[in-house]
Amino acid sequence: MKYLKFLAAAGLVAIAAPFAGTTNAQMMDHGHMPGMKMDNTAAAAMTDGEVRKIDKDNLKITLKHRDIKSLEMPAMTMVFKVKDAAMLDQLKVGSAVKFMAEKADGAFVVTAIEAVK
Repeated sequence: MKYLKFLAAAGLVAIAAPFAGTTNAQMMDHGHMPGMKMDNTAAAAMTDGEVRKIDKDNLKITLKHRDIKSLEMPAMTMVFKVKDAAMLDQLKVGSAVKFMAEKADGAFVVTAIEAVK
């Protein structure tokens, strides 16, 4: 019986050892905590892009962008929906921008955007 307790304790140490000294936030960021996921907005980084077209009536913007790591998307030019029409008021064709996007309801949606000066 003592031998079984020893094996169980040794197994727990072997499982926990790689995480020693790692904070919960670090484990969540790297996906090591089962059942704990960060939402796309918190995990996403801003992506560089350039405004190619603005369609305020249909809440769409065409962006030439670099890789969007959070969406595993390579650099390209594509049309995005925007979360809020007011986002388009600050922009013009040719503007350099930084933005965040996510996939929602089968569409790619810009959730934050700002002109780069």
